[in-house]
Amino acid sequence: MPDPRKPIGVGIVGLSATGGWAAGAHLPALRTVDGIELRALAASSEASAQTAGAAYGVPAYTSVEQLAGDTNVDLVVVAVKVPRHRELVLPVLKTGVPVLCEWPLAVDLHEAEEMERAAGTTRTFVGLQGRSSPTFRWLADLVSEGFVGDVLSATVVASSTEWGTPVSPDMVYTLDRKLGATMLTIAFGHAIDLVSMVVGELQDVVATTATRRRQVPLGRTGQVVPMSAEDQIAISGTVAGGAILSVHHRGGAASGAGFSLIIDGTEGRLDVTSAEFPHIGPVTVRVARSGGRPTTVTPPSGYDGYPALTGTVIHNLAHAYAAIRDDLVHGTTVAPDFTHAVKRHRLLDAIARSATTGQRQTLHSFDK
Repeated sequence: MPDPRKPIGVGIVGLSATGGWAAGAHLPALRTVDGIELRALAASSEASAQTAGAAYGVPAYTSVEQLAGDTNVDLVVVAVKVPRHRELVLPVLKTGVPVLCEWPLAVDLHEAEEMERAAGTTRTFVGLQGRSSPTFRWLADLVSEGFVGDVLSATVVASSTEWGTPVSPDMVYTLDRKLGATMLTIAFGHAIDLVSMVVGELQDVVATTATRRRQVPLGRTGQVVPMSAEDQIAISGTVAGGAILSVHHRGGAASGAGFSLIIDGTEGRLDVTSAEFPHIGPVTVRVARSGGRPTTVTPPSGYDGYPALTGTVIHNLAHAYAAIRDDLVHGTTVAPDFTHAVKRHRLLDAIARSATTGQRQTLHSFDK
């Protein structure tokens, strides 16, 4: 366990001097949170490592083993493309250094389970930062405390502009279902994790999916590239307690990205909306009780540790890093780990099997 008197030292795999998610989100989030800081990085080549190390003023390595071996590194963050997660995470786990891996954890359930087993007693974390959202933590409390009474149903309609609109060359891999970085795993996966946090886990699921666009424009080249990833996902099932959950997620939406969650209960209704992905964008909550007019509400004080970041992509990530810091220092288990990631991968796997077989899948038997 790290010395609570010293900041948690972080080493990031995938922190580039030329930008990207690690530079644009992880680094500013780390700079916001007290008690945790960047100490080192690893890149795929000597040249890129040295350039990034000079840019950020930290030691730079060309392997995850070297990064994990740095005595100033207490947490390795793997922030690269999904197909490389397994090959980078497993060597770090062998060293016993805690790992934060971006979501999706793996390309499929089999890989995710392998990574969970390999972790053993090593502390692990997964990048489902939406679970640290002040708004969604508050919503989960509202529902569990009976604000809307008994939940009768939850309805989600979501859309992504990706998976149908022109794709850049470096994102073509997200169109291949086998590479594990699809609309089902990324956009839908993040969203269903938040919904499950609020209304409970699905006990069973039936799904219909489709790839309506088999070809996608490659930027502005005039060329097209094949897409096997689903761009239409519709599911329904029963959550614990008997409420019905239905979700329709659409890809390549001409109207833009969006998210809507309506929770109907015996005593009220919650209407949750976002013009972006809810795990990284601002969220609006409206409530109506006993036939009253809908009213916009916000979380009470105490949920948001970083109110100045509201509306930014790093708001929830900063809260996630704060939770990880506290878990490492105090031995708590607030931030989602690899076991939670496997649970989410099991749901996605059940959805894919239901869509293939046309049969309802039971989920509680897969939970540990």
